[in-house]
Amino acid sequence: MNVLLVEDNLGDVRLMQEIFREILTSTHLHVANDGLEALRFLRREDAHAKAPRPDLIVLDLNMPKMDGRELLDVIKNDAGLKIIPIVILTTSREDEDIVASYALQASSYLQKPLDFKALKDRIEIIGQYWLNVP
Repeated sequence: MNVLLVEDNLGDVRLMQEIFREILTSTHLHVANDGLEALRFLRREDAHAKAPRPDLIVLDLNMPKMDGRELLDVIKNDAGLKIIPIVILTTSREDEDIVASYALQASSYLQKPLDFKALKDRIEIIGQYWLNVP
């Protein structure tokens, strides 16, 4: 299984890499640091020419260059990409972000906990539900 994490916070990226190595051992985690890089990955452009098609995208909302809302909109309007499930994982607790994400066809919206154990539990749930990892 391949997961594309779209996250600009390097600390969060490192935490996610550690969690994936520990609990989702058969899953390959790929990282894009903003929406534009994620699009290059998904469209297999430039350095991503041999990138695998992700089985799941885990997407932060607030990023530079192209934020998660814009990326979500682009993906869901692309016939070749729109079937990839997208889980929003963000610190935003704003109702407007939740509503907008679902309106743009996000598969799920989860708030990113600040505690490592809670984040690990959240990722384990994502793995069980979206990746069929026991």
